[in-house]
Amino acid sequence: MAILECKDLNVYYGGIHALKGINFEVNEGEIVSLIGANGAGKTTSLRAISGIVPFKGSVKFRGESLGGIRADKIVGRGLAHSPEGRGVFPNLTVLENLELGAYIRNDRDGIKKDLEHCYELFPRIRERLAQKAGTLSGGEQQMLAMCRALMAKPKLLMLDEPSLGLAPLIVAQIFEIVKKVNKEEGMTVLLVEQNARMALKVSHRAYVIETGKVTLSGSGQELLDDKRVIDSYLGGP
Repeated sequence: MAILECKDLNVYYGGIHALKGINFEVNEGEIVSLIGANGAGKTTSLRAISGIVPFKGSVKFRGESLGGIRADKIVGRGLAHSPEGRGVFPNLTVLENLELGAYIRNDRDGIKKDLEHCYELFPRIRERLAQKAGTLSGGEQQMLAMCRALMAKPKLLMLDEPSLGLAPLIVAQIFEIVKKVNKEEGMTVLLVEQNARMALKVSHRAYVIETGKVTLSGSGQELLDDKRVIDSYLGGP
């Protein structure tokens, strides 16, 4: 069953037509990836879904339209967005960043439990609780951004370029956590990622976006084996 449906999605930045009527869906319990080159429209897709930029067309989340809904109200409906570039609040502590992730909640016991869960997923976060977020390494900031999004207790977690600029060992750790929260907790994930090989390996399904249009779709394995994807995004055989 589709938890997210995007139909004829169009986004304009002034005179630039960034998304040109794209269609895709995410089923409950899946990891779905959007892959493509820089500027293809991947990040814009997530920004439209989460209410950051206006769009034309239809976006339905859990059967309800998100058209014209404010971003903070969309979070309240169960959709959390971990943005490209991490977007942590640099002058706040790690703990304050995490607490802000739970700003829509008032279940204190649940918040405390979910904080502990974040520390289990990323033990390094526990060690940095009193530290200003702006002083963390890139990998630590990405861990914090993911945990902050999880603190909203979402039904759908959107991750934008979680591996960007990170060392290979940290990238592997991030993707292991993505698989873990999906497999063990049933978290539905929509992933935007330039590391196409890594994204396709963890994805149930994926879409290729080129110049604002969906040009290919299939299972993660099907796209890993597709010569067009291999030649364009995976660096050859």
